[in-house]
Amino acid sequence: MIVKTFQFNPIYVNTYVVYDETNECVIIDASCFYPDERETLLNFILDKKLIVKHLLNTHLHFDHVFGNTFVYEQFNLKTKAHKDDLFLLEAIPAQMRMFGFDAPAEIPEIESYLNEDDIIEFGNQRFLVLHVPGHSPGSVVFYNDKEKALFAGDVLFRSSIGRTDLAGGNHDQLIDNIQKKLLTLPPETKVYSGHGPTTTIGEEIRNNPYL
Repeated sequence: MIVKTFQFNPIYVNTYVVYDETNECVIIDASCFYPDERETLLNFILDKKLIVKHLLNTHLHFDHVFGNTFVYEQFNLKTKAHKDDLFLLEAIPAQMRMFGFDAPAEIPEIESYLNEDDIIEFGNQRFLVLHVPGHSPGSVVFYNDKEKALFAGDVLFRSSIGRTDLAGGNHDQLIDNIQKKLLTLPPETKVYSGHGPTTTIGEEIRNNPYL
């Protein structure tokens, strides 16, 4: 499994293109905002001759969905996300104004809903969906057991956790879910977060001051 990381938009969201030897791939959190960012994402996929099988969202905060409409236009794929975050789509214009964006908001459409224990398949890869609310009500993570890789969105960061002061956030719920669903994964599991550098479950067990 190969993971290509892009850091997009002024809030520095990590967008991941994950693929393997079959050239099938998924895009996680298409956050490209500016035209050159969208071109960068598209050119990478075309240059590698990748076949995009799924567009996935760890959650539906505005900064993580900027590129969803673009991906739909290019590959005819709408995103998959948890239904508990649908209310955030209606709030995208207000969220953008709150963070100083004056560009018109593109509200992405949902193809289907992700639920606990769903399996996302592409190429020779299988992602297990875990519902980990707290940062947002519909936050999910994607776990590849074979590769010991976790795509954690804004649930867990290196030495930090997701903020819980936005609509639907719940600090106690987030901590409880991280401890029960993520820290029980193998310590060597590599964590690809929604912002910032990668880490491992073991590193967060040892060093994360919030846990």
